[in-house]
Amino acid sequence: MIDVRPLLLVIGILLTLLGVAMLLPAGIDLILNNPDWQVFFAAASLTTFIGMSLALTNWGYTTILNLQQAFLLTISSWVVLAAFAALPFAFAGLELSYTDAFFEAMSGLTTTGSTVMTNLDGTPPGILLWRALLQWLGGVGIIVMAVGLLPILQVGGMQLFRVEAFDTPEKVLPSAARFAASLGALYVSMTLACGLALIAAGIGPFDAVTHAMTTIATGGFSTHDRSVGYFDNAVVDWIIIGGMIAGSLPFALYLQALQGKRDRIWRDVQVRIFFVAVAMLVAAMTFYLWYTDVYRGFDNLRYAAFNVISVMTGTGYSTQDYNQWGPFAVMMLFWVMFIGGCAGSTSCGIKIFRFHVIVAAVVGHVRRMLHPHGVFVFHYNDRPIDPSVTASVMSFFFLFFVSIAVLTFLLGLLGLDFITALSAAATAIANVGPGLGPEVGPAGTFQNLPDAAKWLMSFGMLLGRLELFTVLIIFTPSFWQS
Repeated sequence: MIDVRPLLLVIGILLTLLGVAMLLPAGIDLILNNPDWQVFFAAASLTTFIGMSLALTNWGYTTILNLQQAFLLTISSWVVLAAFAALPFAFAGLELSYTDAFFEAMSGLTTTGSTVMTNLDGTPPGILLWRALLQWLGGVGIIVMAVGLLPILQVGGMQLFRVEAFDTPEKVLPSAARFAASLGALYVSMTLACGLALIAAGIGPFDAVTHAMTTIATGGFSTHDRSVGYFDNAVVDWIIIGGMIAGSLPFALYLQALQGKRDRIWRDVQVRIFFVAVAMLVAAMTFYLWYTDVYRGFDNLRYAAFNVISVMTGTGYSTQDYNQWGPFAVMMLFWVMFIGGCAGSTSCGIKIFRFHVIVAAVVGHVRRMLHPHGVFVFHYNDRPIDPSVTASVMSFFFLFFVSIAVLTFLLGLLGLDFITALSAAATAIANVGPGLGPEVGPAGTFQNLPDAAKWLMSFGMLLGRLELFTVLIIFTPSFWQS
């Protein structure tokens, strides 16, 4: 029998924090005399009450956390938080069903960026702030989970990033709290820096704050229907490009750099590969746009860099409808969305380190074929890559694309055409945001999808954000028998 008391304690604390966060958009709407403040206040009261009740009734059960509980805690916390975060969307004057509200909340917390909302330019500021807050809070949670919990659970090769503070499952909760304290100060500082830069570039304080939140979180929720293209400002584009890149690098390396180990960031192999990949992909897209005469002069570089980096990092912002760039650009961006950023960042996708491990495995296999008696040891950041890591990474690659195929099939059964179903499944599992085609592309929304498709995509967002294994393992009989 699994002891759920430690899980309920943590979920209660998280719900309490979520309820407190709801007071921020409530205050904004109250100041601006928008009636939605009552919805936020009621949702905050309910969420805080339930959260505090769970925390107080289970207080003291924090010392035992086995692997079963760690998996269940990870999954249940994200689902429960999304369920309560959906309340303001469902009961504000947006005419959203609870299905739409849950989809929007899950998209926000997983920093996916897919949306069912239209007319963002006319949406009350409290709701727009709440969308940004969800992505910002989700970004913090993702980093803590990626550095602290997933390495212990040996999810998809993440054991490469185990740190001393998280040696055992029993230490997860206190260690995560210590790490979160340092991370929080850094995260806030980066967000403030991005927001101030955007204000200096000429956009209003509200837009600057909300876009800074969703940029550092690589989330992509905007306050305008045209996304960042609404501003039509080259300086804003380049600031957000810098913010998306900053959010895609390992945050643990930032903390080490602040401790005086400034060379750690560039010495990290995944960081170097990330920048090489960005440079090559942006150069290829820039050349394509120039060759096909889509834009003039440096606009080719500006739009290529922004949209390639946005899709690659899983942010999901757009400045142009890249579906109009031609088949080469569309197919290139489709495959780019799978790459992702670095492990331990707010970014999503397959992650750079897994590509490095898989290439090392292929090279090793070829060398062993040529030299059967040779001994070849491949390294990651000067550490030998354990065979179990290679096996985890290969399993992750297999499950990643199988999950997309299965979700595509299920969406197709609901009546979606192949392009819409495939891109919707891919963008959900990869946590990117916009898909391809006129319906779910950068110029569209997911509003017209059937409710069943939205629930499937919500599950896909959770599946992709929690690195597949964390979710799928609970569906195995051995998990419940162990």
